[in-house]
Order: sequence, then structure tokens, then C-alpha cells
Amino acid sequence: MRALITGITGQDGSYLAELLLAKGYTVYGMVRRSSQDNLGRIEHLRTQIHVLQGDLLDANSLEQILRESRPQEVYNLAAQSFVPTSWQQPILTGEFTALGVTRLLEAIRSVDQTIRFYQASSSEMFGKVREVPQSETTPFHPRSPYGVSKVYGHHITINARESYGMYAVSGILFNHESPRRGKEFVSRKITRTAAAIRLGLADHLELGNLDARRDWGYAGDYVDAMWRMLQHETPEDFVIATGETHSVREYCELAFSHLGLDYRDHVTVNPALVRPAEVDLLVGNAKKAKAMLDWEPRVRLQQLVSMMVASDLAELHAGATDYPQPKREVNEAHLRPVVIPAAMPAETVR
Repeated sequence: MRALITGITGQDGSYLAELLLAKGYTVYGMVRRSSQDNLGRIEHLRTQIHVLQGDLLDANSLEQILRESRPQEVYNLAAQSFVPTSWQQPILTGEFTALGVTRLLEAIRSVDQTIRFYQASSSEMFGKVREVPQSETTPFHPRSPYGVSKVYGHHITINARESYGMYAVSGILFNHESPRRGKEFVSRKITRTAAAIRLGLADHLELGNLDARRDWGYAGDYVDAMWRMLQHETPEDFVIATGETHSVREYCELAFSHLGLDYRDHVTVNPALVRPAEVDLLVGNAKKAKAMLDWEPRVRLQQLVSMMVASDLAELHAGATDYPQPKREVNEAHLRPVVIPAAMPAETVR
């Protein structure tokens, strides 16, 4: 089997590449041309994967990559994926996150319509939620340019399936994190700053809405769901979530208490960081995925936060400044509270 992953340099792309390689796939990854090397998350895989240059803004490059890689499966994880940036750059967000999906689907139709296609949809599409929990049939009400763009990508994928008979599916993934999460995302911002405060490298953390509630899972679990969707006999869309909701405040409490700190001594609210249109409550209903894909999450929030805090602590203590390499991540087999003596990092890293 051959698979093409767009967005392979991201959190999900790196975990998915590892999963597919373990299953014997030949893995191709599409990366954008850049003056700076942004391959940190997949550096350990460079000799095992094929990296090809392409861009969701350039239809010709997409066709060329498909002809060169000849994949049976395409996982479209590339996007402008940071919600705050989508307000600052709404047009660019639409070009990548919405129209980019159309360009890739059209390239697949042109090159090989039998390719199975996975689209990374998002819980942000639900936005101002119409029901709790949210399932595959819950109406969308996006509250950001990012969410709006994801809705377009979701529906154009359905359109390709219904209009052309393509095996095209969307995974409506709720928030999923890991030690490889980008430092700009609130989950990683919390764990990394908490670790920095524990080591005396920082003294406070500014956040926006502490009462916003999310359904947080582990990225390693969620990429397995992506793969399972493309192995299913018929193309269908699935919600992937833990079914548990927690506030940003709770996330802070878990991260800081793991380090023997009280978040109330260090976390302040900055109104400038509050979204123009807030998404207050997201929690997913993944019953369909459990029943039809035999999928369910293994890692719960407390385990996830412990994993991320320990990884950030180890990285910062070692003086690292870039994204953590996989060898520095907490071993998933050690998913238990980590005892951290004095200002030393946890030793449960790989």
C-alpha cells in the first residue's frame, strides 16, 4: 500500500506516518517549499518516507505529486489550522483550508478516481452548538473563518462522494493534543509555560477565556481512527472524540498541579486573547466510530496532560528551543503521574 499525507510535518501527520509505516505502507509526504526547514517532527522518519514538494494553492503540483506517488490513500491534513490566525488572515485561510480541499479532490479525479480520500474536518465546525453532545448529524454553526473554511471542505468532500462516487470521507475530530502539538495552541502553551515556571524560566501565563470547554484527546489515538475510516467497506463520515468535556481552567489546574504549582498564582486573563466569537462548549459523541470502526480513545485528559508536561519539562531542562523530537516524548506505557524531584525533569522519556 502507498499513502500520501499532506501536512505530514504537523502533529497528526507525524503520528500518522509512524502508524502507516508500522503497517507496511510506503509513505509519501507533501511539504511546502520554505526557506526554513520545518521537518522537526518527522526528522526521525526521513530515511523511511518520501518527501515531495507541493502546495494546496497550486493544482498542478498536486497532480504531479499524485502521478509520482501513485497512492491508494490520500490523507489531507494540510491547512491553515490556527483559529486566531484565521481572523487575521481569513482569505488565506479560505484558500488553504477550503479551496485547497477542492483542488486536491479535483487532482484525484483527474489522476485516479479510485484513490481513497480522507479529509480532516474539525469540531470547530459546530461552533455555536445546537445540541450536546455533538454527533455526525448535529448542524454546523461555525464561529471563526477557520470553522467556516472547514465546513466548506467537509461539504465539498461529501459532494465528491455523492456526485462522482469517490471514496471520500471526513473525520470530524475534536481537539487532540500531544507533546508534538504546536507551541501556539492553548494546550501546549499551558504545559510548556507551566514547565518553564517550574524551572524558573517564566513567572506567569496569559490566556483568554478560561471557561471555554473542549473535548481533548490524544493525537496518537486519533490518527488510528483516520486509518480505520479508509479501511471501512463504505465511505462514511465519523465524529472522533472522548465524550468528555473540560474547561481551559481545568487544563491549567491539571498541568500546574502536576508540577506542584497552583495555577491561580501564575495564570492571568488577557481580554485581548478572547476570540471575537467564542466557541463555549464542545463535546463529541463517537458512538458511531465505536460501533462501526471498533475505535475508542485509550488516553484520557489527566494522562495526556501528564505526558505533555513531562515532555516539556525534559525539553526545557535540556535547553531545547525547537519542537521536541520523538525520543524526548514520554513513553505511552508510562501513562501515570510523574514524580519530578526539585527542578529536575522526569526521566520517563524516550
